[in-house]
Amino acid sequence: MRLHPGEVEAEGWHVLPLSTVVGQLLGKAPADNERPAVVAIDGRGGAGKSVLAQRLHRLVPSSAVVHTDDIAWNQAYFDWADLMTRHVLRPLHRGEAVDFRPPAWVAHDRPGTIRVPAGTDVVWVEGTGMVRDALAPWIDASVWVQGDLDEQERRLVERDGDSAAQREHVTAWLAEELPHMQREQPWRKATLTVAGTSELPHDPETEVVVAGGQPDRE
Repeated sequence: MRLHPGEVEAEGWHVLPLSTVVGQLLGKAPADNERPAVVAIDGRGGAGKSVLAQRLHRLVPSSAVVHTDDIAWNQAYFDWADLMTRHVLRPLHRGEAVDFRPPAWVAHDRPGTIRVPAGTDVVWVEGTGMVRDALAPWIDASVWVQGDLDEQERRLVERDGDSAAQREHVTAWLAEELPHMQREQPWRKATLTVAGTSELPHDPETEVVVAGGQPDRE
């Protein structure tokens, strides 16, 4: 498996029901009926973060999904932690609804807002760069989606194409992603490591492949 420089391949992969994974993640959250549990889902582009978030959302109907791509849209690849904290995570911790229109949405006339209704039980916040030290105080549990970089890059080309403009975008993204990942090393901080690419037989709609423990921290 080709991984990020410095990333250690997790071991002890096994299949668990998604419901068990939800229980493990929410078991890390404090018993606080005044606010939702906040779970971060991080991984490289094409790892399967958004797919996992949507499956978890379907399993917990009283939950919501927030995408970091919406915060970062026309803002910055990774310099959005302050916007996320002030306008999403802090309101959630106060038990308030989120109804946030990022400055770049206003500047570029993008319609709509980022919304999380009050009374939501769980908020899944998915996106590359979500598991970082600056956001740790606001996160109850987290997932690192580990996968083979060659497969993830193939998925990105399949999803976004391979035009000159897209290749330029990927080059610019990697110029910021690589140092960010090497600095933060989210795979060492996550509550749970999930396989984004796995040969273990399982039903991806109801099951997930997880590591038996965290990667070696030595």
